[in-house]
Amino acid sequence: MSAGERRKDSAEGSSSRSFTSSDHHPPPPPPPQPQPLSRYESQKRRDWNTFGQYLKNQAPPVSLSQCNCNHVLDFLRYLDQFGKTKVHLHGCVFFGQPDPPAPCTCPLRQAWGSLDALIGRLRAAYEEHGGSPETNPFGNGAIRVYLREVKECQAKARGIPYKKKKKKRNNNQLKPSNEEATKVLKQSS
Repeated sequence: MSAGERRKDSAEGSSSRSFTSSDHHPPPPPPPQPQPLSRYESQKRRDWNTFGQYLKNQAPPVSLSQCNCNHVLDFLRYLDQFGKTKVHLHGCVFFGQPDPPAPCTCPLRQAWGSLDALIGRLRAAYEEHGGSPETNPFGNGAIRVYLREVKECQAKARGIPYKKKKKKRNNNQLKPSNEEATKVLKQSS
C-alpha cells in the first residue's frame, strides 16, 4: 500500500469513526414549557410580592418570620389610599344613600370584597411558602374582626345591608316523594 492510499484509508476511517449512534437520531425535543399561571395564581404571587415589599420598607424592616397580625392590619390600612370605593363619613349628607346625586369629599377606600379576597390569597400564599396554618397571621381572628367592621361600615355608609345567607333546608323533608304524591292523587279522584 502506498503512502497516498494509507492517508486515504485513514481519512475515510477517521470520518467513518466520527459518526456516533446519536447522529442517526433527531435531536431531543426542547423541555416542555411550564403552563402559564392562572389569573388567581398570578394575582396571589403579585399580592405576596407586594406584601413582602411592604414589610421590607418598614422602619426597621420586618422579616416574614417576625410578621404578625398587626403588620397585616397596617398593610390593609395602607392599601386604603389606593382604593376606588367612595365611603361616606357619618357627617356627609349622602351617608346611607346607595346612589348619591352629587359628588362629595368623602375618602376613597379599598372595597370590603377586595380586602377579603386579598386576605384569602395571602393566607394561601403564606402556607405555600412554608408557613404553618397555626401561625398564619392572615388567618388571625383580629383580621376577621377588622374585615367584618369594614364590611359593616361600608354597608351603612352606602345604605346597603349585607344580609347573611340562610342555609338551604333539605327539601326532601318538605316535599312528598313521587310515590306519595301519586297515592294522594289516586285517593282524591
